[in-house]
Amino acid sequence: MNTVTLYRPVGPVELQRIRERKNLGFPPRLPEQPFFYPVCNLEYAEQIARDWNTQAGGIGFVTQVDVAQAFLANYEVHRVGASHHREYWIPAEDLESFNQAIVGSIRVIRRYESRKQPPVVSVHG
Repeated sequence: MNTVTLYRPVGPVELQRIRERKNLGFPPRLPEQPFFYPVCNLEYAEQIARDWNTQAGGIGFVTQVDVAQAFLANYEVHRVGASHHREYWIPAEDLESFNQAIVGSIRVIRRYESRKQPPVVSVHG
C-alpha cells in the first residue's frame, strides 16, 4: 500500500486526546472547527508548533502519520502562504475516514516549549 507522510502540529490538549485513542486516530473536531488540517512537510509543522502552539498553551508538539495515498487522492493540497505552507483541508465529517486510512500509528516527533524570558529586575543602589 502506498502512503503519504503527513504532519500535524498539536497542543497538549489535542495530544492527550490522541493518546486516549491509543495514537490510532485524531479526535473529532469541535463545532467551530469545520476542517482538519494535516500539513505536508515537517518545516511547516515545526513552525506552527513552535510559533503558535507554544504561544497558546506553553507547549507544542509535531505529530507524524502515514496515510493511505488512495484516501488522500480525494482531496487537494492547498498552499496557504509561503511555498512550503501546504496542507490538506479534510472536512470534519471526513475525519473518521481519515483516521481509518492511517497506516500504523500517530508518532510524536518534536516538542517545543515556550521560552518566556523572566522579568528584568532592576536594582538601584
